[in-house]
Amino acid sequence: MSKPKALVTRPLFPAARAILDHHFDAEYWMPPERIPRAELLKRVAEKDALVCLLTEKVDEELLAASPKLRVAATVSVGYDNIDVPACTRHKVVAANTPGVLDETTADFAWTLLMAVARRLVEGDAWMRSGTWPGWDLDQLLGGDVWGKTLGIVGFGRIGRGLARRAQGFQMRVLYHDANRAALEVERELRAEFAGLDQLLGESDFVSLHVPLLPETRHLLSAAAFDKMKRTAYLINTSRGPVVDEAALAAALEEKKIAGAALDVYEHEPKVNPALIARKDVILAPHIASATIDTRTNMAVVAATNAAAVFEGRRPPNALNADALGL
Repeated sequence: MSKPKALVTRPLFPAARAILDHHFDAEYWMPPERIPRAELLKRVAEKDALVCLLTEKVDEELLAASPKLRVAATVSVGYDNIDVPACTRHKVVAANTPGVLDETTADFAWTLLMAVARRLVEGDAWMRSGTWPGWDLDQLLGGDVWGKTLGIVGFGRIGRGLARRAQGFQMRVLYHDANRAALEVERELRAEFAGLDQLLGESDFVSLHVPLLPETRHLLSAAAFDKMKRTAYLINTSRGPVVDEAALAAALEEKKIAGAALDVYEHEPKVNPALIARKDVILAPHIASATIDTRTNMAVVAATNAAAVFEGRRPPNALNADALGL
């Protein structure tokens, strides 16, 4: 019996490819550049499964162009690239990869927090320039981390991971979320529930860990920056459009906040030019989950999600398993 056909928009890792090649007649997009939209629509037309990245939009247009498609599995925890209701209408299971990247992403958010507070990137650039004159008392003065207040916006697995890390630095932790955590979680993580305005006003560091939803787009806007301390830092490892980049650039220029460290961007891969020019901003190329182990695990989870549909099982991370009655 012939295998179902799958389009995979990146070569992925050997462990994931082994799963896909066992279950599918898999076609991989091999060029280093992203698959062009027209090519994606052409190649997915006769496929039963799609394994994609967050850079590929699974929308009404793609679903209409691929009538045989039964599953769209994204190699990411965020799934704003997938129109889940449209998938359900077309009887396509959508799936993502939560869980496997939580601690790694929390690690990187903490890395950005430390680096921006202590002006590490500026120092590195100075040393490489060959112009550092030697130690002096007032060089590259940054902000302390220990004992300060950390505001976590979005208190899911990654946000809670960040709260755990803050305990070792004797930080006060405020968090804001649509749903308050259980009291035992608050006690364990020494975290205080707060309204967003309170969190912005009292935090020395504000770290974003929310999904991209209509209500979170531009959550950090000019009005939000007006509420923050002038000595505060913003860290974003969630989704770029959660921050209004023009408003952020203006807030930095007007010294309304002390600095920012970003891993994601409003119009990715483009970055607001006003941010690129600033020394008080750290710009990372969307690498919060970029460790060998984590990215391999993400690809394996996506492959497993896709394979499950054709084994008649509910994919472990289905977003709409009822689309096929699984």
